[in-house]
Amino acid sequence: MEKFVNKSSCINDAKSPRKKIKLESDERSKKEEDEGGEFSHPVPWQKIEAEGLDCDYALLFSKEEAHQLFKQLEEEVVYSTGEEAKVQLFGKVHNIPRKQATYGDAGLTYTYSGVTRLACPWTPTLEYIRDAVTKTTGQTFNFVLVNRYKDGQDHMGEHRDDEKELEPLCPIASVSLGAPRDFIFRHRDARGKQSHRQIKPVKLELAHGSLLLMNSPTNTFWYHSLPVRKKISLPRINLTFRRILLGRKK
Repeated sequence: MEKFVNKSSCINDAKSPRKKIKLESDERSKKEEDEGGEFSHPVPWQKIEAEGLDCDYALLFSKEEAHQLFKQLEEEVVYSTGEEAKVQLFGKVHNIPRKQATYGDAGLTYTYSGVTRLACPWTPTLEYIRDAVTKTTGQTFNFVLVNRYKDGQDHMGEHRDDEKELEPLCPIASVSLGAPRDFIFRHRDARGKQSHRQIKPVKLELAHGSLLLMNSPTNTFWYHSLPVRKKISLPRINLTFRRILLGRKK
């Protein structure tokens, strides 16, 4: 299958100034460094489980901090356009029903739906959010996929994040900023009209400032999607932090 490689979407970002981020948690972050780098007040986690499904959910950022992070991302993130904003599905090229960008460590690429994307250099705000996720979870990440949904018409179809480049035992950390949206899990054996198992889907509402950890083996057994919600008129930015295996760059 032919692969398209996103090489140019980082150009504008490389020329933009790197800003000092001033957020309400700056003093907290300094205190955490003095105390050994861990949150002095860990976030309360909600466990979400089903057959083969293992997720953890929490509010990572306050409403005020989430607002400012959203604003910073709107200024910093450069999204793919033109041919770089398309994917291959079943041999056909389609427009992505949302805006998308990829950031991460130097030289990393990520391939899905017939498209290979090169990671742009981390922006200050993406680094800040990544470090907050790491301090909260103890997991390290070297790549992030950014999806921007302009309103409830923008959506994401059912899929699994099971690409071979991903470290299989590392969770995928999904940070949501902006309009709350429904997030649907569907078991692989319960998809379609000919499904032979009665396994109920799992629906979550991902709130502004929230963090969802999709732990192994969730992406082996469950598909997930962000369906259309016509009544939603506000935008949402979602960041899915991943760990790509360095030995499997393409």
